[in-house]
Amino acid sequence: MDNEEKKLRQEIFERVKKIYALRKAGEKFEKGKTRIPYAGRVYDEREMISLVDSSLDFWLTTGRYAHEFEARLAEYVGAKYAMLTNSGSSANLLALTALTSPKLADKRLKPGDEVITVAAGFPTTVNPIVQNGLVPVFVDVELGTYNIDVSKLEQAVSGKTKAIMIAHALGNPFDLDAVTKFAKKHGLYLVEDCCDALGAEYDGRKVGTFGELGTLSFYPAHQMTMGEGGAVLAGEPRLKLIVESFRDWGRDCWCDPGKDNTCGKRFAWQLGKLPFGYDHKYVYSHVGYNLKVVDMQPAIGVEQLKKLPGFVRKRRENFEVLLKHMKPHEASFVLPRALPKANPSPFGFPLTVKEGAGFARNEITAHLEARGIATRLLFAGNLTKQPAYEGVKFRVAGELKNTDTIMNDTFWVGVYPGLTEEMIAHMLASFDEFMKLKKKR
Repeated sequence: MDNEEKKLRQEIFERVKKIYALRKAGEKFEKGKTRIPYAGRVYDEREMISLVDSSLDFWLTTGRYAHEFEARLAEYVGAKYAMLTNSGSSANLLALTALTSPKLADKRLKPGDEVITVAAGFPTTVNPIVQNGLVPVFVDVELGTYNIDVSKLEQAVSGKTKAIMIAHALGNPFDLDAVTKFAKKHGLYLVEDCCDALGAEYDGRKVGTFGELGTLSFYPAHQMTMGEGGAVLAGEPRLKLIVESFRDWGRDCWCDPGKDNTCGKRFAWQLGKLPFGYDHKYVYSHVGYNLKVVDMQPAIGVEQLKKLPGFVRKRRENFEVLLKHMKPHEASFVLPRALPKANPSPFGFPLTVKEGAGFARNEITAHLEARGIATRLLFAGNLTKQPAYEGVKFRVAGELKNTDTIMNDTFWVGVYPGLTEEMIAHMLASFDEFMKLKKKR
């Protein structure tokens, strides 16, 4: 890049700063009028400048920002490898599909094998199991943590069980001591869905590093964002290459975009039934996809990652404010809780309306929504009751009593770093107002 281009870029960046300042100056919270979202992007001029910088490069696929982000992300979570993809859902698909690779020989997952999971969660934790011809085995969860009930794990196992794929619910780590011990005992793969849990820790260690594979999402609602985007975490080189192969069309070649002959023998391979010397760039070892990112996404991500520790800290602070305020209402709600070794990175603040509370979930969510406070359910509630799964083969270990309770009685509100003190005060006052109205009846 010559000096003239550097000068022009700097002029553009200065104007981007001014655009951000104008937008920020126009923000104003008006109680009852300004909507309080459950989540949202939190950024400043640095993300905008980085995005513009990448766009000026006009490198329209994975490039320098992606490599930088993958390295920094792996360092942050303590994983050996981090592989970017275009969404958290794609990350889940790649992680589970990687375990079906022929390169894993007799340890690969095959159609008909079973994968232990939960029905109380987001569909794309379970969908890859179905999409690969495997059978989900649903286990109930606990109220309060909203994570898998580990006391029910043993009854979920059969001779066909080969893996566990579960999420850390709303950023709250599940019992990794019990789950990893169980997985080791039965020789099962563990895939940690950390899409809602980036920055969460268990026993001082970041989640996503306990299983063979972990997944992350960078959708705007999550702990950090690059718009759409996700990542797969791995500690084993073989799994890294398999994930990248499925992500990059199923190719056997591992050259970066725009590079050739990294292996030094591009025309000296003999694979499958292809002739000797067939161009390795066009050899495919998996039936894959194209799930890559464009470099403008990690350009945002590298700046967001610098802010991530502060984002997580603020989420925890907001969560604690809500928890303290709702403690007097514990007779009406199941309040959220975490395991002693868990240090959540809260995605939201969940509440379950108790039986006998004198009101239904829909009443309190309608009250909050009418006051501009966004509420959300715990995603699919009970996946086995969703229309998409009516014809899907699955097995239920025991009963899904708490899962059904979540479907009927659980909701959550936001704790994301963009919430101001005024917003949180309005949220708390709205909870109090509702409870006072119910007591008068």
